[in-house]
Formats: sequence, structure tokens, C-alpha cells
Amino acid sequence: MNRRMLITTVAMLALGAGTAFAQSAGKPMKITLNFLAAAPNAGFMMAKQLGLYEKAGINLTIEEGKGSGTTAQMVATGQTDIGFADAPAAMQLRTKGAPVKIIAPVLQTNGFAIIALEDGKINAPKDLVGKKLAVQPGTAQTTLLEAILASNGIDKSKVDVIAIDPGAFVGALLEKKVDAILGGADFHSIQIRERGFKVRDIFYRDVGVPTVGLSIIARDDRIKADTALFKAFVEASLQGWDAARKNPEAAADAVVAQFPAVKKAQVLAQFDVVNKLLCAPGATSLGKVPETNWTVSYDLLTQYLGLPKDKPITDYYTTELLPASAPACP
Repeated sequence: MNRRMLITTVAMLALGAGTAFAQSAGKPMKITLNFLAAAPNAGFMMAKQLGLYEKAGINLTIEEGKGSGTTAQMVATGQTDIGFADAPAAMQLRTKGAPVKIIAPVLQTNGFAIIALEDGKINAPKDLVGKKLAVQPGTAQTTLLEAILASNGIDKSKVDVIAIDPGAFVGALLEKKVDAILGGADFHSIQIRERGFKVRDIFYRDVGVPTVGLSIIARDDRIKADTALFKAFVEASLQGWDAARKNPEAAADAVVAQFPAVKKAQVLAQFDVVNKLLCAPGATSLGKVPETNWTVSYDLLTQYLGLPKDKPITDYYTTELLPASAPACP
């Protein structure tokens, strides 16, 4: 064999080896997160770090998102294979004809909360009467305020609701310009604690508004075209989430390893909240919300967020892709 033939043969073998490696990595899939990488979506990074997707035959790309609504839209238009978005955002999009379906709720209840300082006098929704409550117009937390008040028998006219821009939202509470804010316990509360203040979170789920939270979503046609692939993705993801909740330290490391700009300390702080949301009261396993929660979510969304009643709640989600051996809820 002459030198040229030898070089050509070596190059072909190298190419073949590279091709085999690419094939062994699995079928390419992309997931778009709800927002920036953090504890509320850390289970996916944990699963990838542990090689669970590769083991399932999936070569997964994880990209950060720009909000649940945008992520759901990307799924609907085929720009991403999988989305991670708030269930209500996906449901509202489906009512407009988008073929988007919830295939596994990860955060089985939302992280919305009435947030107050511990040295204040807000211990329950009824304590909002006669107090100043800051909200951000247009957010789901604000839209569901009426549901909170109705569920707790509170007259809205007796609560001083003040709209505040995002940039001044947390500051208004810390400066005691307001008595409480409506926000995310896994976001706003973390910011407040980082500044050295003690916070009281009154979770929506505990006061009558347990809407389903961040969920894995996909297009109907893609699910139908390769059901086995999506089942494998859900199973690997739930295993990743199980590992993350049991070892937040390792999960935080996985997030930082894949998204170096993220601060590990903040991810760890967020897990204090996230781990409370992975299983709704009465849930038996990760990814499977009790039917009563779906019913309550549907009733709340049709009454307060304008979700039409022309389709049953079961049109918005499926449990068929959940593994029989999904990690158990505590």
C-alpha cells in the first residue's frame, strides 16, 4: 500500500469512527426551557449530565427560553421538539388551534405566592384586607388574584392593589411601601432572601389556587410519529428530576457545567422552593398530577383566564407517555 492509499484509508476509518460515534449518541432532539437555566428546570441538565438521554438513544440539545408563552409558541411552530412551559400557557395556545399537548407536568403546582416580610402582619390571604398589595400587570400571578380573593371570601375593593413596574417590584416591599407582593417564590423570594431579609411565602396552591405548573410539552403530530422516542425522553427526564431533588448540590453543578453564567448558590436556594412543587398533595409519582388538580386548574382557567369550555380538560394533556415505574412522590 503506497503512502497516498494509506492516508486515504486512515481518513476513511476516522470518518467511519466519527459517524459511528454520532450515531451512538442517539437521535437529535432539542428542548427549549421556560426561561434561563435555574433550579426550576435543573432536572434536564441533571439527566444529561448523568447520561440518561444518551442511554435512552437521544442526543439532546438544551437551550434557554424567553418565557413560557414564547416556548409554547416555538413548540407549536416546530422550532423545537420539546418545550418546558407553564401548563396554562400551553393550554391557552391550544385553544387557538395550536397542536400543543402537555405530556408530563414536572412542577405539579405553580410556585406563585403572596410574598411578605416575616416582620409584617401578612400570615394569610385574609390579612390583605386594608393592606397595600403590589402586582405586576399582565402576569399570571396578577390574573389569578381574583381567584385567590374569591377562594378566601375576600372583597377585592377592600384590598389596595397597586401596579408596580418589575424594576421596582421587590424594592417596594423591602422599603415597606407595600405590605405584600404577588410573585414567584422561586424567584422574587430568593432575591429578597439574598438581601438578608426573612420572607413569608403564602403559596397559591395552599390557599385555593393549585394550578398545574411547569410541564413538558410537545406537538401532537410529532408525538404520534415517534411515540417511543417521546416516551424515552419523558422517562429519562423524570429520572433526572428524581436525582436532582435527592441531590440539589449535584444538580446545581450540572446546571453550571452546562450554563457557566449561572450562579450555583442561587440554584441551590431555588431548590428549597422547587422541591416543594414537584409533587402536588395526593400525587403518587413524578409527572402525574392528581385528576382533582387538573379539574381545579380547568375551573380556575375558564373562570379567570378566559379558557373556553368547548373542550374537556383531558384534551390538553395525556398520561400515555408516562413510565409505569415513574419515581414515587414522598
